[in-house]
Amino acid sequence: MKAQLNVHKAQLNVSEEPVASRQDERSPLERIRFLELIMDNIYNGIVVTDADGYIIYFNKPYGQFLGVDPALQIGRHITAVIENTRMHIVAKTGIAEINEPHSINGQTMVVQRIPIKENGKVVATFGQVMFKHVSDVGKLARELDLLQSKLKLYEEELLSLRAERYTFDSILGTNPVITGLKKEALRAAETSFPVLLTGESGTGKEMFAQAIHNASSRRLHPFIRINCASIPKELFESELFGYEKGAFTGASSTGKHGKLELGRKGTVFLDEIGDLPLEMQPKILRVLEEKELERIGGATPIKLDFRLIAASNQPLEEMVSGGRFRKDLFYRLNVIRLNIPPLRERRDDIITIARNLLQRMAEELPFRETKINPDAEALFLDYDWPGNVRELINVLSRVSCQLEQEIIMPYDLPLSMRGGGRVSQGSGGTSLDTAIDAAGKDAIIRALKSAGGNKTAAAASLGIHRTQLYKKMKKYGL
Repeated sequence: MKAQLNVHKAQLNVSEEPVASRQDERSPLERIRFLELIMDNIYNGIVVTDADGYIIYFNKPYGQFLGVDPALQIGRHITAVIENTRMHIVAKTGIAEINEPHSINGQTMVVQRIPIKENGKVVATFGQVMFKHVSDVGKLARELDLLQSKLKLYEEELLSLRAERYTFDSILGTNPVITGLKKEALRAAETSFPVLLTGESGTGKEMFAQAIHNASSRRLHPFIRINCASIPKELFESELFGYEKGAFTGASSTGKHGKLELGRKGTVFLDEIGDLPLEMQPKILRVLEEKELERIGGATPIKLDFRLIAASNQPLEEMVSGGRFRKDLFYRLNVIRLNIPPLRERRDDIITIARNLLQRMAEELPFRETKINPDAEALFLDYDWPGNVRELINVLSRVSCQLEQEIIMPYDLPLSMRGGGRVSQGSGGTSLDTAIDAAGKDAIIRALKSAGGNKTAAAASLGIHRTQLYKKMKKYGL
C-alpha cells in the first residue's frame, strides 16, 4: 500500500518537502528603486529627512504639488524647501505630530510628521500630506455624517419592519393605575433586570413586554416570544436550547439554534411561564444565573446575553406553595413585578381604547371609521369584559364587519353585552328559552338589515321559508 502511495505521489509530482516561500531576487539597489516606485505612486506628498532635518527622500507627487524637481531637493535642509515645516523639530523632540494643520502658499493642509527611531534614537523623520486642503477634512466629515444619518435611518426602518412592534404610546389610558404602571415599566426598560408581568388573560402583558424592549438599549436586537403553553413537553428542551447535528434520532443534519440563543443581545419573552414543565425550570434557572447554555448533544457552553421578561396569568405564589413552580426560579424572575389590571378595574379607559381600536381598523380595512352610539357606549362601560382588551378587540372586529352604517348601535352588540355584563347577586340569570328567543330576534334583525328590508332575501339568508320568517317576526314583535 505504501509503495502504491509513493507511485501515485511520483505521478502527481507531489513533494513531501514543505513549499519554500518565494525569495526576492532583486539586488539591494533594485529594492530601493522598487520602494521609490511605490512611494512615487502614492497620491499624496511624502518627504523623509535625516535626524538633522536634511532631505533624504522627496516623492514626485510632493514635487508636483510644490512645483519643484524632487531630485534637486535631496540634501537640502527641509526649512529651505517647505515653508512653516516642523519636520526638524519633530526630529529633535522625537514626538509624532498626527493630523496637524500646515499652511503652504496660503493653503492649509493636514499633515503627519513621524520620528523614525532605531535603538531608541531618532534617525529620520517621515512626513506625509494626508489632505492637500483642509476642506477635504470637512468633506470627509460630511460624508461620515451622511453615513451616520443613513445608519440611523436604516435602524429606524429595521424597527418599523419588526412585526407587532408596540411602544409605551401603544398602551392607552389615563387611569392612574395604568399610567403608574407605564412609568414603572419605563424605569425597568433602563435596566437589564428580569421583569415579571402578571394579570388576567388579555390584559396586554405582551404589549408591555414589547414596549419595555423597544424602550431599552436592546431595541435593535431580537424580541423572541416563547409561549410556554404551546410547546409540547417533550420538545421544550430542543426548542429553547437547540441541539447539535445527530444529537438524537430525527435531529436535523445541521443542528438547530435554540430560541434562547436566538435572543442574543435582545429580549426573551417567556409567556405563560406558569406552564413551564417542572423538569425544565432548574435548567432555565441555570441559564439565568450562569448566562450560558449547552445545546442537546453539545459539549461547549454557549455564552448568552439577553434580557428576560416573563408573564403569567396564573397565581405563581400559590403554585410555589403547591410544589408546581420552583421557589428559586420564582425569586429569580420576581425582581421587577408589574401587575396589569383587568379592564373592569379601569372602566374610564374602555371608550378611549375602543375608539382607538376602531380608528386603527379603519386605517387597515377598506371602510370609514366607525363611531359608537352613546347608548352603546353605556353598554360597553357596564360590561365586565372577562376577556379584557383581547375580548374588546374581538367584539369590535366582529361588529365592524357586519355594520351597514358607520355607527355601532346597542342592537349591533352581542347578546351578552346587551343583557348586562354584571349579574346582580341572587339573580338566576337568563333562561335558555329567553336566550334562544333573543338570539333568534337578533339574527332576524341583522338579516333584514343586510337585505335592505327585503323579506324574501332575508329568509333565504337565514335558510328558512318566507312564511316562517313572517311567523317569527310576529312572535318577536318586529
